[in-house]
Amino acid sequence: MNNKENKLGKLSAYAFLIIGTVFMLLPFLWMFSTSLKLEGKVFEYPIRWIPEPIEWSNYVTVLTEAPLFGGLMNTLIIILPPMFVGLLTSALAAYAFAKLRFPGREFLFVALLTTMMIPGVVTMIPTFILFKTIGWLDSWKPLMIPGLFGSAACVFFLRQYFRTIPSELEDAAKIDGLNPFGVFIRIMLPLSKPALAAQGIFGFLGGYNDFLGPLIYINSPEKFTLQLVLASFQGYYVSNWTLIMAGSVLALIPTVILFFFAQRYFVEGITMTGLKG
Repeated sequence: MNNKENKLGKLSAYAFLIIGTVFMLLPFLWMFSTSLKLEGKVFEYPIRWIPEPIEWSNYVTVLTEAPLFGGLMNTLIIILPPMFVGLLTSALAAYAFAKLRFPGREFLFVALLTTMMIPGVVTMIPTFILFKTIGWLDSWKPLMIPGLFGSAACVFFLRQYFRTIPSELEDAAKIDGLNPFGVFIRIMLPLSKPALAAQGIFGFLGGYNDFLGPLIYINSPEKFTLQLVLASFQGYYVSNWTLIMAGSVLALIPTVILFFFAQRYFVEGITMTGLKG
């Protein structure tokens, strides 16, 4: 009976996961299908999942008429420096909150977490006025410089991961003569690769998919990010959905490749974070 119950439980779990996977893949399948349709057949009913005829020319049009490559380069320029530098600064702060003892540590950590409770729409106008006053509009500075100082969410997750690392390793390193910064560089960072990879993926995806920030601060077409380039296919009265979907499929490729190569670190970093309160 136990074997039958175990098999039934596994079959139920697999069936549930398969059904969930199908529902999650449907939007992507519809996006890819739409990217291969003629403009007049996008909203036909019933839905034709296999287009007839298949219009690969939509991808050719997107690649030749839209500056996708330039938008991709602009996006990478904007997100990569804040991702790496911000990850380092967040890790430094997380290490201090997790392992170092100093007056007001818990109060400062609670104050840091409090900033996560403030909605972005509340600070949007004051931040815009600030950047306008210092002359940062129509530049990449508002999208890059704040990220160099890390984020509260990243500090929180890395702190939780650092707390899972045994303190005996830190004590042994101190006996060998390492100062706190040496412990951080030689002990904490090598042991926290999964957590750093997970937070790096979150940071990359957040910047890569950001539409509102570039829309607010960037006006010059040559500075457009990939998301603004894709949005240029949508007008006030007419939207070319086939080209939008074709561009979206192409824009999805870098994120899929990134997750494919970093999947092991990503899953390990998420599962290990928060095991120790």
